Amino acid sequence: MPLGSPRFRNKVETFLKANGLRLDPLDFYLAVTDPDENIVAGAGLRGDVVKCVAVSDSVREEGLSGILVSEIIALASARGIPNLKVYTVFESMGFRLIARTPLAILMENGNGLASYCAYLGRFRGAGKTGVIVMNANPFTYGHLHLVAEASRQVDRLFVIPVREESPDFCYEARKAMIMSSDLPGNVMVLEGSAYTVSAATFPTYFLKNLDDAARTQMRLDLDLFSRHIAPALGASVRFVGSEPEDALTAEYNRTMETVLPERGIAVSVMDRFCLSGRPVSASAVRSALREGSFRKAAEPVPSSGWMYLAAFLMERSLLAELETPHKPGLVGPGSKGSHPDMDEDLMRKSIRTLRSSFERHFDLSDPVSTGKAVEMDVLSATSGVNTHRGAIFSQILVATAFLQILGEAYPADPQSLHDLPLVKIHQRNIRNFLEDRNLVSTLMERIGALASEVAPSTGSHGGCLVARYGVKGALPMAREGYGPLFEGWLPLYRSLEGDPFRNQKTLLRIMSELDDTCILHRAGLARALEVKAEAAELLRRFDPEELKGMDARYSLEGVSPGGSADMLALTILIDSLTR
Repeated sequence: MPLGSPRFRNKVETFLKANGLRLDPLDFYLAVTDPDENIVAGAGLRGDVVKCVAVSDSVREEGLSGILVSEIIALASARGIPNLKVYTVFESMGFRLIARTPLAILMENGNGLASYCAYLGRFRGAGKTGVIVMNANPFTYGHLHLVAEASRQVDRLFVIPVREESPDFCYEARKAMIMSSDLPGNVMVLEGSAYTVSAATFPTYFLKNLDDAARTQMRLDLDLFSRHIAPALGASVRFVGSEPEDALTAEYNRTMETVLPERGIAVSVMDRFCLSGRPVSASAVRSALREGSFRKAAEPVPSSGWMYLAAFLMERSLLAELETPHKPGLVGPGSKGSHPDMDEDLMRKSIRTLRSSFERHFDLSDPVSTGKAVEMDVLSATSGVNTHRGAIFSQILVATAFLQILGEAYPADPQSLHDLPLVKIHQRNIRNFLEDRNLVSTLMERIGALASEVAPSTGSHGGCLVARYGVKGALPMAREGYGPLFEGWLPLYRSLEGDPFRNQKTLLRIMSELDDTCILHRAGLARALEVKAEAAELLRRFDPEELKGMDARYSLEGVSPGGSADMLALTILIDSLTR
C-alpha cells in the first residue's frame, strides 16, 4: 500500500481503526484485499519492528497474518535486517517472548537480544553495579552531574546511550559527547541497542505522547530491562534524573520506581542539576541551536561538546541557504537552478554527509586535514558531484578558528560540579567571550592565519580565474579574514531580522560585491560584471516577482552564483556563532 497516496493511506487508517489500531509511522505496509478492494488483513514494518498487524473477523481462520509476516520477514532480510520484533504472538513462526505486560507482549525472531546480552556480559564485574540509560541529546552539565553523583554510590557504573537516531544529534555524536567528557574512573560507556528506550521497546518516548499506549510501552521497556539487561550486567540499581517539566519522562520515572524494585533492582531518582534557578535541559539547548544561538546553547554544555554544537550550526546555515527559494540560478526548493546534475535531495544528502564527516574527522589543530577528509566523504556521497566544495573550505575554516579561540580563552570545564560557583563562572566566561567587542577582529585574524597555511590549489577553475582576471578568489578572501562579510554582509543580514526576504536580499548584496568565480567560469568576465550590476539594482528596488524572473533567466542561461551562496551560508553561520 503506497502510504504517500492519500487514497491508500485513508484505506489503511480506516481498516486499522475498525480493528482498534492506529496507523503508526511505517517504512511500508502490506495488505490483502477482497474483490471489492477492501482491506481484510495487513501488516507493516518500521525499522526492525513489525507493526499494525490486523485481520478482519471474516477471514481470521485463513492464516493471512502468517502470510503477511512471512513476506515482511523476507523483505526485511533483503534489506539487511535479520532480527525482527513484534507486539503480538507469532510463536509458530519462530518469534520468542522477550518482554510482557498485562496488555501487550514483545517478541523477536533471531538472536539479537541474546547477542546484545552476551556483549554486556563481557563487562560484568564484582561489587555494586549501577546503570544509567540516557538520551543525551546533547550531553549537558545535567547529564555529567547525574553520572558524577551516581558514580559515587556504586563500584561500577555503566552508561548506555539511547541508540535511536535523532534529527538533532545522531547516536554516534551523542555517544562521542559522553565519552569525550571527563568521566569518573569507575564509569564505562557501553553501546546502546534496540532493547533500551528504543522505537521497538518505547516508541512513544520519541513522540512525547502520554497515553495508555505509552504507559504499556514503559512497562514493556522496564520488563525487558529487568529480565535481560540488568542481569547481564549484574546491575542492582538504576539511576535517573528527576523530571519536573516533561510529563512523559516523569511518568516513566514513577513507573520505574514501581516496577524495578519488584524485580530486585533499586531505583535512585536524583535531583536535576540547576543553573540560574532552572534545571539544565537538553531540549533548551536544541531550541537555542534552532534559533541560531551558539552562546545560549553552549552555556549548559561541557566544552568537549562545543564542536558538535558548531557542527549543528554549520548544517543549519547550509540548509537555510538551500531552503531559500528563488535564488537566481541556484538549487533551491523544487528547483535545480542552472545545475542539471544537482537537485534539492542531493544537496540535502551532501549537507548531512558534510556534518557527520566533520564530526568524525574534526581536528582542532589541523583544519586542512579535516577539510580534505570531509571533501572526500561528500564527493563519495554525491557520486563525484561538486555540491559543497567551496562551503566545506569556508565553513570548516571559520568553525575551527572560532573553536580555537574559545578553547584558548577557556580551555577546561570546572573540575567539580559540586562547586556550583565554578560552573557559574564558566558560564559567565563564555558569555563574556561572546560579548567581547574584540571577538570579531580576533576571529578575522585567526581565520586569516589558518588560511595562510592552505596551499593555493593548482589547476582548479577558481585558481585559474584568479590568475587570468586578477579577481579575489576564495583563498585570498579567507586570508584577509572575510572582511566584506564582517563589515557589510553580516550587518545587513542582522538588520533584516524579521524580513521574509532576508536571505534573498543578503544574497543580492553579496552577488553585487563578490568576484564570484562560479559565474566567471560559466559566463565570463563581462557577464559577471553585468550580474553584479543587476543584483545591486534589484536590491535597491527589491521586488519578489523580479527576483523570480531573474532566477528563471539565470537558470536558463546557466549563470550560477555558487560562491555567493557559500558566502550567504557563511554569513548565517558567523551570525549564529558570534551573536
